[in-house]
Amino acid sequence: MPDSNKFTIEVVYALPHEQTLLKVQVPPGTTLDEGVRQSGILEKYPEIDLDKGKFGIFGKLSKTDTELRELDRIEIYRPLLADPKEVRKRRAEEGKVMKKGGGDA
Repeated sequence: MPDSNKFTIEVVYALPHEQTLLKVQVPPGTTLDEGVRQSGILEKYPEIDLDKGKFGIFGKLSKTDTELRELDRIEIYRPLLADPKEVRKRRAEEGKVMKKGGGDA
């Protein structure tokens, strides 16, 4: 039975082939950092770094000292494997080389 002095939040973390969504009851005044800790997700995914990681609430980048509200969804972001700007730049350069070369038909 839910505690009337607490409210529900969600903590989500996605890997390429696995997604985790945890619902947690937290007291008023709980911060994002505390919500992540209370969810137990750090035990399942020890690679999550509260000091260096990036977190959001409903897609908006948020600091770990942000106070949570009822039904907030904390999203834990993983580092990008490739910088999207560099990937686009590389593709554009490859495209230019191909256009200039013409190739043998």
